[in-house]
Amino acid sequence: MWSPEREAEAPAGGDPAGLLPPEWEEDEERMSFLFSAFKRSREVNSTDWDSKMGFWAPLVLSHSRRQGVVRLRLRDLQEAFQRKGSVPLGLATVLQDLLRRGELQRESDFMASVDSSWISWGVGVFLLKPLKWTLSNMLGDNKVPAEEVLVAVELLKEKAEEVYRLYQNSPLSSHPVVALSELSTLCAGSCPDERTFYLVLLQLQKEKRVTVLEQNGEKIVKFARGPHAKVSPVNDVDVGVYQLMQSEQLLSRKVESLSQEAERYKEEARRACRAGKKQLALRSLKAKQRTEKRIEALHAKLDTVQGILDRIYASQTDQMVFNAYQAGVGALKLSMKDVTVEKAESLVDQIQELCDTQDEVSQTLAGGVTNGLDFDSEELEKELDSLLQDTTKEPSDLPVKPRRKVYTNTVPNPWISDAELEAELEKLSLSEGGLVPSSKSPKRQLEPTL
Repeated sequence: MWSPEREAEAPAGGDPAGLLPPEWEEDEERMSFLFSAFKRSREVNSTDWDSKMGFWAPLVLSHSRRQGVVRLRLRDLQEAFQRKGSVPLGLATVLQDLLRRGELQRESDFMASVDSSWISWGVGVFLLKPLKWTLSNMLGDNKVPAEEVLVAVELLKEKAEEVYRLYQNSPLSSHPVVALSELSTLCAGSCPDERTFYLVLLQLQKEKRVTVLEQNGEKIVKFARGPHAKVSPVNDVDVGVYQLMQSEQLLSRKVESLSQEAERYKEEARRACRAGKKQLALRSLKAKQRTEKRIEALHAKLDTVQGILDRIYASQTDQMVFNAYQAGVGALKLSMKDVTVEKAESLVDQIQELCDTQDEVSQTLAGGVTNGLDFDSEELEKELDSLLQDTTKEPSDLPVKPRRKVYTNTVPNPWISDAELEAELEKLSLSEGGLVPSSKSPKRQLEPTL
């Protein structure tokens, strides 16, 4: 069980070696500068001040993130950042600056900032501040005591989101109300100690994502239904459902226990029968039967409770669907608020009128481009048909393409008919041998005369 005394004796959280900047082991001169104390004021040497602060502030927060903690103390940081027997002398100033910027917050101040009814039972868990801390705060001393617990604000928000997702993905999310003890067991891997667990609940309470209530000496936690929803106060329905869930768990455990008891009576009867102790075996069997009857009765009660819970879950689902429908109808009404059938018809008429106007403008512009020339489409069609008919006939007035060429001493006419060729051939024949061409002799290819 966790206790403040045991936590005070716990080690400071692990050696950060291997997770530090390269100059930690390589640059002695720079590390000597970084381990030295800050000047009394930044105005003395702003360059040195900013250089140290730029090194230590991110390192403190990243160290806490790697360790998985949201609570830190000056003493723990001094132990974690020891180097060759030396501790950083300016860590207190670094923490003061982080407090001033709001990246850190005193644990006591954080608790006081949460306005919730369940903060009273958590006060006893946290260590009371020593009197000197209270006096130093009252006197206006901003120094950070070595034992004072500080909270990393951003890391706490991340841890709260982690716990909320863990709950949403667990069987406990079947109902928004859960026992604090069950939630603590579920979050044991995320929250290293009980104080961190309570701080996470306080952060979720601050974000309006959970509320805590004490019922019959037991603390119960109610979660918001959705990641962006706000939690509603615990009502009688929540308490009734929680009691039914507790009854279901109690009955289930009782049935399991009685089942084991019946099995034990059965084994006793078997052993007595083997040993020849018939009466003892009969008594064991009777005890087994009585136990089984109790189990049957408990099963009936358990079925009843589970049936009620199923109906409640179904009604909650129906309510969610109804709310969704209602929201949808409201949104549809809002979107159709200014839309009517008459307005829609008027809009369509206006669109048609504009389209007709656009067509008339286009026709007017197209007519102006022809420069006043008006072509009859029927005449153009007739002319096109006549052209098509002419192209299908053999043209008679076109010159005949020559079939062969005859070379003479004179420049030949490139277009010579067959009759002219035969006359030329007859002249050539008479001049060479007095040959008379026959009209039946076949025509032959002439060789060119050079």
